[in-house]
Amino acid sequence: MNRALIIGVTGQDGTLLAGQLETEGIDFYGVGSEGVVGFDGQVLQAGKVTDAEFVRQVVEASPPSHVFYLAAHHHSAQDAGLAKDTDLWKLSMDVQVLGLANTLEALRAHAPGARLFYAASSHIFGAPVDSPQNENTPMVPNNVYGVTKLMGNEVCKFYRRQHGIFASVGILYNHESAYRKEKFLSQKIIRGALGIKSGRATQLVLGDLSARVDWGYAPDYVDAMVRMLRLPEPGKYVIATGEAHTVREFVSVAFENLGLDYKEWVVEDPSIIRKNSTVLIGDSSKLRRETGWAPSLSFPDMVRLLTQQTQQRPLPE
Repeated sequence: MNRALIIGVTGQDGTLLAGQLETEGIDFYGVGSEGVVGFDGQVLQAGKVTDAEFVRQVVEASPPSHVFYLAAHHHSAQDAGLAKDTDLWKLSMDVQVLGLANTLEALRAHAPGARLFYAASSHIFGAPVDSPQNENTPMVPNNVYGVTKLMGNEVCKFYRRQHGIFASVGILYNHESAYRKEKFLSQKIIRGALGIKSGRATQLVLGDLSARVDWGYAPDYVDAMVRMLRLPEPGKYVIATGEAHTVREFVSVAFENLGLDYKEWVVEDPSIIRKNSTVLIGDSSKLRRETGWAPSLSFPDMVRLLTQQTQQRPLPE
C-alpha cells in the first residue's frame, strides 16, 4: 500500500483507519463531507463526492493505490414512514451510490490499478430468515439505508466485471468505538451511565433491553478492511463477530464497570421504539479463512474498554 485515499475520513471508521495507517507508516489523505481534509482537520480543497469533477481532480492530482469508501448517510430511524421522505432518499443515494460511482469512474480513468474497499452494511439483508447471514444470504433490504448500501454493492460489482477494477465490499455489522456519536445505542448507554455516575443524570431510558445485536469493536473492523485489500482478488466479505448479545448485557457490563447496578437506574420504555427489531448475526467464516482475521476482544472486554475510553473523552454539556 503506497498511498491511500480515505473517503469519509472524519467519521468513526475513517478516524480509526487514519490512525492505523499512520501507525503502519502508510501515506494517506482524506476527504470529508466538505472536501479534502488536512491532518489538522482543516479543509484544503472544498468539494463533495457527489461532484464528479471534484472527485476526478482529487484522484488525478494524487493517484491513490488504495481507496476506502467509508462515507455514508446515517439516519436514526429507518422505518417505513421515513422511507417515503424524498430528502432521505436523495441524501442516501448521493452518498452511498452517486459518490461511489464518481470515485470508481475517477479510478477507471486515472488510477485503474488502485484497489477500492466499499463499506456496505448488514442492513442489506433486511429481515433474513437464515441466521447467521453470510455472503450468499438473499439480500432483501427493508429500509432506505439498506437499499442504497445494496446499490453500492451492485456498483462495485459492475466496475469489477465491466472495467476490471479491484472493488471489494465489506458487509459490516454493528461495530463500536468511543468515536461513535451519542445517537448510537452503544454511546447512549455508556454516556448515560457516565452521566449517572457523575450525578448529571438520574436515569437512563431505553426501549427494549431484550433486543439482541451482533456488536464488534470498530478498530477490528477497520483492520479487516485493510486485510481485504491485501488479498489477491477482490470480493465480498461479511465482517462480524458471529455472536449476539442483548442490550441488557451491554447495559449490565457498562454500569458494573462504573460500580453501578443498572437495575436502580435504567428504565425500559417500549413506546420509544420506532422500528421493528430484527436480529442480524453475521458469519465471517470466509473473511477469517482468507485473511486470518478475528475479533481481538470478547464482548464484555469490549464494553469495558469502550466505557473507559469514552470516560476519557469530553462529555456533552
